[in-house]
Amino acid sequence: MNDVRWWQSGAIYQVYPRSFQDSDGDGIGDLAGIAGRLDHLVTLGVDALWLSPIFPSPMADFGYDVADYCGIDPRFGTLADFDALLAAAHDRGLKLLLDFVPNHSSDRHPWFAASRTSRDDPKRDWYIWRDPAPGGGPPNNWISDFGGSAWEYDAATGQYYYHAFLKEQPDLNWRNPDLRAAMLDAMRFWLDRGVDGFRIDVLWHMIKAAGFPDNPPNPDYRPGMGAMNAVLQLHSTDQPEVHAIAAEMRAIADGYDGDRVLIGEIYLPVPRLMAYYGTDDSPGTHLPFNFQLIDAPWDARALHGAIADYEGALPPGGWPNWVLGNHDRQRIASRVGEAQARVAAMLLLTLRGTPTIYYGDELGLRDGAIPPHCVQDPRELREPGLGLGRDPVRTPMPWDDSANAGFTRGEPWLPLNPDSSARNVARQSDDVGSMLTLYRQLLALRRAHPSLAIGDLTLLDGSGDVLAFERRWQGECVIVALNLGNREQRFDLPLSAGFPRLLLSTLPDAPPNEVADGRTIFLAPDEGQILLAERR
Repeated sequence: MNDVRWWQSGAIYQVYPRSFQDSDGDGIGDLAGIAGRLDHLVTLGVDALWLSPIFPSPMADFGYDVADYCGIDPRFGTLADFDALLAAAHDRGLKLLLDFVPNHSSDRHPWFAASRTSRDDPKRDWYIWRDPAPGGGPPNNWISDFGGSAWEYDAATGQYYYHAFLKEQPDLNWRNPDLRAAMLDAMRFWLDRGVDGFRIDVLWHMIKAAGFPDNPPNPDYRPGMGAMNAVLQLHSTDQPEVHAIAAEMRAIADGYDGDRVLIGEIYLPVPRLMAYYGTDDSPGTHLPFNFQLIDAPWDARALHGAIADYEGALPPGGWPNWVLGNHDRQRIASRVGEAQARVAAMLLLTLRGTPTIYYGDELGLRDGAIPPHCVQDPRELREPGLGLGRDPVRTPMPWDDSANAGFTRGEPWLPLNPDSSARNVARQSDDVGSMLTLYRQLLALRRAHPSLAIGDLTLLDGSGDVLAFERRWQGECVIVALNLGNREQRFDLPLSAGFPRLLLSTLPDAPPNEVADGRTIFLAPDEGQILLAERR
């Protein structure tokens, strides 16, 4: 264990700051509020918290439009508040990661304000400007991820600037060495302050094909998929030059003590994702985010294949990671139902690799119901009715059954989930059968059994709705068997298991010391089991 880095054996917890805890009554979560809730993370059993963006921002995209990379937005507090939060986290043995947004800034950033003043401004080339197409119009057919052309015309200078997201989020030009140096200095600013690493937003977007050719049409596009999917992002994302940037970021992080970690947000197929680990000579991010549990069908055979393919694709020394949800995607309890969300939690926290937990998933929160007059998300406002809005997964954290669930004494920025008076931290903390108790038990088992944290993984043959695997480390063998269906399933244990002892079931009323009978166990509908095999 001495050679294992904290981000390999540990679990990460994502906090969406606007929605975690409000300390001043304005209805928006803040840094002081997060600091006041750190003990929840300690009791839960995670090792690090990752904060979605807290930098100064006009909030066109709720912090992913950064106006100053070295400050704190007043809605969240001050640099002093951040330093206090960081110290409080470290005092509790927690690491703290920031969300770094290097692909684009806010159009209110001083760099962009200077860039758009004239074609001759020194910062003009810090952003991506192009002449209109012959005959007029945008330079090419690239589409914003939020719908519509990715090019915005600037009448004052007669050129278009590129924005992969909102027009208020102009893309930075990482081919410019001065911009590149300024952004890397921003990373150093926070590393010098003591942060333990970064989650790097849309890393695969950061370099565009030099000639800006049209993207090819998507032959599988159908109405309702969202305008961004009308073309394949062949030339606007995942360019080979991006790996040199990732390597430079990695070299900076590795130059600090304390095992600083870089996590890359990359939505790509597994073979292309693997390139973001880099090479021995040019390492990339430590953990390119693996979103397969979000995207794969909730089916035992499909997940078996996905896990096998992912494990088989990892480069030598590449450490895996898994995630069930985040601030952009539907919550797991809404995708698979509450019973299977318990099974999903067991899967997430027993697979080989670093797990990331999205705030509220430990309570089984579902997507919130957002009335039309309460919609905040610009994506939903631009393409209404397609189900692309992200507000439902960003609702405030319910802490207790008091007014506004203990989140704020003011008016919450988004409506609370309707079941927050019953589904909250205080209520579930005292319930031995709650989702929160299950998460605590699973995280405690990861700490107690190194095989679950860092051990090897071997997929086992299963049939029907059973997904099963072994985790082994230094003579210890733990077997995980999961029923992804709603009917009882039989599973034959490997002969080497002997007579294993049940460590944990997702069913709250399962006997704590049940012994499997012979080689066969029976999994109740929607049940997962963790079994400790006999030592051999």
